[in-house]
Amino acid sequence: MDIEAGPTGGGRAVPAEWTVMESAIGPLFLAATGRGLVRVEFHADAARRERMLTRLAGQLGAEPVERASGLLAGAIRRLDRYFAGEPGDLVLPLDWSLTTGFNRQVLRELTTVPYGTVVGYGELARRVGQPGAAQAVGVAMGSNPLPVVVPCHRVVESDGGLGGFGGGLETKRQLLALEGVLPAPLF
Repeated sequence: MDIEAGPTGGGRAVPAEWTVMESAIGPLFLAATGRGLVRVEFHADAARRERMLTRLAGQLGAEPVERASGLLAGAIRRLDRYFAGEPGDLVLPLDWSLTTGFNRQVLRELTTVPYGTVVGYGELARRVGQPGAAQAVGVAMGSNPLPVVVPCHRVVESDGGLGGFGGGLETKRQLLALEGVLPAPLF
């Protein structure tokens, strides 16, 4: 289920909960509102976590609280299954309020790219009716507030190159290997 909302829920404070979960690609910062998962961040060490909490408080107008009422339980269960190798897309309630306009349009289209497949930046641009906007699609990938769940790791260059990735290219390789798109590393 997707929730449409403005950047801060129409100017009102939006309560959020957060946690850090361990995963096959390292610690992930997760935050959710009553609308759904709102933020995922890679490499969630203490310093990054503090930056995310400050940023989220500004974006949502309320200080996020650590795992208070169970808003994150479903997301954690599903992500645990994903990282254990269970095939399938991460279908979760999403709060899209941290993205708008073209970026939101691209990211919503990206949710239709199935597990275990990839799409090119140019193809994704064509899918949203902007065939000349491959670079803008790259910018949208870089602004994705919900990586892994909104699978920007599945977007690659038309020549087969991996392209960029906010979580680092090694993380992108690991996610694509997990989904069977790339061979698993030997060590």
